[in-house]
Amino acid sequence: MKDLKISIIGAGNVGATAATAIAQKELCNQLVLLDVRNGIAEGKALDMWQSAPLALYDTRSIGVTDDFSATANSQIVVITSGMPRKPGMNREDLVSQNARIVQHVTRNVMTYSPDAIILVVSNPLDVMAYCAYLTAQCPPRKVLGMAGLLDTARYRAFIADAINCSVKDIQAVSLGGHGDTMVPLPRYTTVSGVPLRQFLDDDTIHKICERTRYGGGELVNLMGTSAWVAPGIATARMVESIVLDQRRIMPASVYMNGEYGIKDIFFGVPAKIGRNGVEEILEIELNDEERAMVDQSAISVKETTDILLNMNIF
Repeated sequence: MKDLKISIIGAGNVGATAATAIAQKELCNQLVLLDVRNGIAEGKALDMWQSAPLALYDTRSIGVTDDFSATANSQIVVITSGMPRKPGMNREDLVSQNARIVQHVTRNVMTYSPDAIILVVSNPLDVMAYCAYLTAQCPPRKVLGMAGLLDTARYRAFIADAINCSVKDIQAVSLGGHGDTMVPLPRYTTVSGVPLRQFLDDDTIHKICERTRYGGGELVNLMGTSAWVAPGIATARMVESIVLDQRRIMPASVYMNGEYGIKDIFFGVPAKIGRNGVEEILEIELNDEERAMVDQSAISVKETTDILLNMNIF
């Protein structure tokens, strides 16, 4: 167990799932859950601690109601706060509702933990990561968003179904905004090192890519709210790479400063994630079709980011 403190802001389904996974991995000594709803964080933290004798971990979890002083000196802060998606809503609809929440949370986080790495999970993901970055006024490597790892998990799960094989053998990467314009890359997808197209025809691959793009909406329509198990586990996986300085290469929403010809937005790309946050952004070669889809996704993210900037809250 590492001698550090992690705080999760927002004790809803995603926050609680991420907290449970982080605790079970024993990535920190103390795990703080914070929520604005009275008793929710306290109850979930207590429930988690009571599960420790069963799951055999020693991470201490505490919950607080809107008391950011309890998060002081956190090395990593995960932000899941905000309104969840509802049926009929797209991610862009959430900007005006969630930007002020993320801004308020980030200001308080930085007051008590000015050196923390901030991992944003709130939607619309890329824009909320940018909101946290503008608010925190810290180096861009210290703010990142959990998006592409979830997207590729969905993509890999669908491929495993189609091939009828283990998900463990599938490696994949995606680029782009977290939403309907994301760009799964079949050309870079392999099954135990074998190119995907040796297992599936182009039509099947296209259908899998389309299902992946609308994967979040599919779950919202089924459950009436956003998913939480896969997002929570993906969040914990990113935290693990930071805490253990694993330098794992995974798709994440990061600040772009000219990579892929994209500038001044948060955007999903393969990145090396380690102790310092974003250690390196990897630029992979794209063909004309892939480049066109990435450029279109960047335009979409920029348009949504402009909604944030036009709110004049910075």
